Amino acid sequence: MMTDPIADMLARVRNAALAQHAVTRLPMSKLKLSIAKILHAEGYVADVREEESPVTKRPELVVALKYDRDRSCAFQGLRRVSRPGRRVYVRHDQIPRVLSGLGTSILSTSQGLMTDSEARRRKVGGELLCEVW
Repeated sequence: MMTDPIADMLARVRNAALAQHAVTRLPMSKLKLSIAKILHAEGYVADVREEESPVTKRPELVVALKYDRDRSCAFQGLRRVSRPGRRVYVRHDQIPRVLSGLGTSILSTSQGLMTDSEARRRKVGGELLCEVW
């Protein structure tokens, strides 16, 4: 049984980037799909799609990674902030800036998942899920 599926997702994407894989496949969930769509919208991954696994016939999330000419990944790091053992909640005026605004935080709010800049603009706080830079 997996206790932290978001940390598992971030570890799989990080490991695939370090191994310079073109795509990585993960078990499907609505939360993981939302996080992957935010990563795609922010330009950290090339493509996100939902497919059926040829082996297990269950839906899985396929994340295509993005590289530059030097084969370095579009992101330098992914970090899980709020964990099952220590939840981190922030108000809209306390949302930290990742690398002085060069990175992105992903928050789970009452209005759905959103980036730190969007949460500041809408003036909503929530659980600080992860940081990407």
